[in-house]
Amino acid sequence: MDQFGEVAGVRVPRTRLARETTAFARDTMPAVLVNHVMRTYLFGAIQLRRTGTAFDEEIAFVGCLLHDLGLLESFWSPAERFEVDGADAARRFLAGRGTPAETVDVVWDAIALHTSGGIALRKRPEIAIVALGSGLDFAGMGLEHLPDGALGEILSAYPRLGFKRDALDTMVALCAGKPAGVMMHYFAEVGRRHIPGFGLPTVDDVLMAAPFDE
Repeated sequence: MDQFGEVAGVRVPRTRLARETTAFARDTMPAVLVNHVMRTYLFGAIQLRRTGTAFDEEIAFVGCLLHDLGLLESFWSPAERFEVDGADAARRFLAGRGTPAETVDVVWDAIALHTSGGIALRKRPEIAIVALGSGLDFAGMGLEHLPDGALGEILSAYPRLGFKRDALDTMVALCAGKPAGVMMHYFAEVGRRHIPGFGLPTVDDVLMAAPFDE
């Protein structure tokens, strides 16, 4: 996955930490997820640069590459959201390489907040980039802002490999395998649609069950 030095005008970082993170991602994730996290960085970088926003390429790259670790069963906790599981796994990986605590904290926030675009986009660019890039790759948000030819070049370098089907299967597996982790999370809607008898309470169920008279 690291054979490309530059894609669609975006340089792929080659610092020691970036190379180690690349190797970790490649050894840990299936190819479909590896390509997704790489596209996340490329799409996010293009969007930040379109607005003239400077960012630390190494920190942004590491956050993008590690942002979906929590989707992997080997990193699941019993009840945390997948974003928190992923952020915690990234923290362990980075701390084990002597990464400065400030950098670790930024990456943790970038991963934990990446599905909360309304929050992440108000944060520093190394945090916002993960929400920007993953949102484009997952749902096409911001696709109209890509320069001519960029989409084709990125998909040629990092093909989708059935990403939609894989993402749906992963969400269903997460709902089935650790329902406590999707409590009041939008993934719960996937469980209700695709898992017969999926009985996780809705937000209004939780509200009305609160131990108060009114």
